[in-house]
Amino acid sequence: MNSFPLITAHTGSMGFPDHSLESLQAALSLGVDIYEDDIRVTRDGIPVLAHDDEVILTEGVQSSLEGLTWQELAEESGVAFPTLEHTLRHIREADNMMNLDIKTTRALEPIAALIEQLHMQEQVFLSGCSYEMAKKAAKYAPRLRRLLNVNLQHFERLPYTEAIVQMCREAKAAGCFGLNLPYQAVQEQCIDIAVSNGLSVYVWTVMEADDMRRLARWGVHSITTRNPLLLTAVREDMKRAEENGFESKAEL
Repeated sequence: MNSFPLITAHTGSMGFPDHSLESLQAALSLGVDIYEDDIRVTRDGIPVLAHDDEVILTEGVQSSLEGLTWQELAEESGVAFPTLEHTLRHIREADNMMNLDIKTTRALEPIAALIEQLHMQEQVFLSGCSYEMAKKAAKYAPRLRRLLNVNLQHFERLPYTEAIVQMCREAKAAGCFGLNLPYQAVQEQCIDIAVSNGLSVYVWTVMEADDMRRLARWGVHSITTRNPLLLTAVREDMKRAEENGFESKAEL
């Protein structure tokens, strides 16, 4: 079979809570290629798994994650925020990869230092990077590969092909290895143009088998999903179909 896209498990995998050890373990047990989670940083520079800066403390007071130390966050929020270090140790033990979706520029330096300390530069890459953040990442975390989160406004002001060409220019100018975009924005020519520019195409967040199958046939390089079990089943179905000389089944 032609190379199937890398299977990336989105945080909250298989119905488990976002940013949880259970989600990570479920994904790793399915043999995914990459695990994705969102990264923020506490006031004292500890990277944690979190999408939003807003946290509700046990007294019901709204606060800022980035305004709290790690100890204050642990003691006052009543919510477990796994540290990136703890998560990466699981990733390293499983010999896996992790996609760090960066939610704040402040996280770049602490993340770079942590990954350097753990010697995991080959097992980690960054996403969530706008053009400006990607350039800052090149400065603060130069040894980490990064994806460009494309500017979807390009689609509003340019014809589709020209928009993709512009995104490729920005990715290369910012030193990114590929484009990261919602799967709904992807057409087959997007992959062709990106590949011709030496760039990969990573898509998110795909939940339906028909979409997974179509994107795989087009040749995207990674599919992110909260249901990696389904994506694994699609991969096996497509492999069997190719071996038997048939189209893969649509009923998965």
